[in-house]
Amino acid sequence: MADQIGKDFLELTGEDIDLKAVWRVAHAWDASSSQMKVRLSASAQEAMRTSRAYIEDRIGTGDAIYGVNTGFGAFSSVRISDEEIEELQRNLIRSHSVGVGDYFTKEQGRAILLLRANALSRGHSGIRVEVVEKLLEFLNHDIIPAIPQQGSVGASGDLAPLSHLALAIIGEGKVFDPDDQDFLAARKAKRTEVRYPRVVPVSEVLKKKGVKPLDLKAKEGLSMINGCQVMTAVGLLAAYEAKNLALLTDLAGAMTLEAMQGSRSAFDPLITKVRPHEGELKTARNLSKILGPTSPIAEFHKDCGRVQDAYSLRCMPAVHGAAKDAIRRGIQVLEVEANSSTDNPLVFAPAAGEKTGKILSCGNFHGEPVAFQLDFMAIALSAMASISECRIEKLINPAMSGLPAFLAPKGGLNSGHMIVQVAAAALVSENKILSHPASVDSIPTSADKEDHVSMGTIASRKFQMIVRNAESIIAMEFLSAAQALDLLKDDKGQKIPPSGLVKQAYDLIRSKVPYAESDRIFHDDIEAVRDLIRSGELVRLCGDLEF
Repeated sequence: MADQIGKDFLELTGEDIDLKAVWRVAHAWDASSSQMKVRLSASAQEAMRTSRAYIEDRIGTGDAIYGVNTGFGAFSSVRISDEEIEELQRNLIRSHSVGVGDYFTKEQGRAILLLRANALSRGHSGIRVEVVEKLLEFLNHDIIPAIPQQGSVGASGDLAPLSHLALAIIGEGKVFDPDDQDFLAARKAKRTEVRYPRVVPVSEVLKKKGVKPLDLKAKEGLSMINGCQVMTAVGLLAAYEAKNLALLTDLAGAMTLEAMQGSRSAFDPLITKVRPHEGELKTARNLSKILGPTSPIAEFHKDCGRVQDAYSLRCMPAVHGAAKDAIRRGIQVLEVEANSSTDNPLVFAPAAGEKTGKILSCGNFHGEPVAFQLDFMAIALSAMASISECRIEKLINPAMSGLPAFLAPKGGLNSGHMIVQVAAAALVSENKILSHPASVDSIPTSADKEDHVSMGTIASRKFQMIVRNAESIIAMEFLSAAQALDLLKDDKGQKIPPSGLVKQAYDLIRSKVPYAESDRIFHDDIEAVRDLIRSGELVRLCGDLEF
């Protein structure tokens, strides 16, 4: 991909979009981000022109072609006249724009635009180059469609949400105001109550930016909405954060192990050598790297009588590692999907030296491959956050930690982290509900023509919610582990300092959140640690760790 991506641009080939590119483009919209622009490669343009020429030749023969000169779904047997083909495309977009609920975020909208353009650029949809160029013009001018989150069953593609995207492209939908100063100020101030910019009619923004809407030609309306780009875009952005959280959980777990005076022996390479799961191997190496061979804390308790630690400490390589393996596999599948042709029908123009091509009806729009992975990643991240909460419980329990109850210096007068653990437990329980797989459900739609569906877009939305909850749980573990390290004293009552990466993480947290000598509003402390996670400051400490 190195030759397709530059510092300030991304060139679409339809072949090599990856997780990093999706994240960069999704966030390249404000003054604090790289203003990355996206353009269509020459090879993609040639493939699209060849495909379009073949479609136009076939239309000229009078053949019935699904979605080109027929109705859609259960109306596929209804023939449409040549004079009505363009009206057919507009009617499709209007009638399918039935999404409800909250909007996807601006970043998610940008990622959806990118993936829709990339899929169409592969040249298997039979549409004009101008369609993809218009999608990219919207993206590069930061004219981002406001897409309702609910209404897709994840087969025949993300029909309803992608129709809202297409509706904006043809000048009839709604978009986020790119010049909403209140939103920009809220983002700068890290005010989370402002979720997305003001939503306005696209016509207002097009006039201001000097951009013209797209006039749809034969097959182009259908091609705009067939595919899994919504679930894939939302899933990839969530997976990017989940990947970082997996590394941060290693770091938080190591901090807790030090505060609990736990043993490093469970991370000996001899152990993982005889059970060589990739994630387990990497996690054990990460923990050894974070903790180092020893520390002042380890030296203090090296002669204690404890034989082995609780599972939440001893089994970190197995649990964290299994989560990493699931997330890694999920990212691989979603990246394949991001570079796939998902239209119906698919157009295979004659190759060089061949006389005939094919236009094939198919089911490449079905979201099951993506839905399964989104559900699996959701389950994995929920389990990883659950073991983090287990460690918080150990920290506040004096019978397990040997520290003051609830990490309160003056217990009774102060409640300490009592309800920090309760809140973490609530989020873990919520994640259990959200982890019920969406992909095991199906319901017949479109007069039983579309009789099995994936629910993949629901899976992507649930996965995103789990990521947010896991982020808060891991922030709570960092907070409690830092408090515990402050309370850990030697036989003379002197504080025992951490070392290595644990100390770096502790120092970073303490630069934002002071030691709690007495009770205060711990919500603010949790939010401060979450800011360290979301800003990337804590993640940067994990630069040498393995995923």
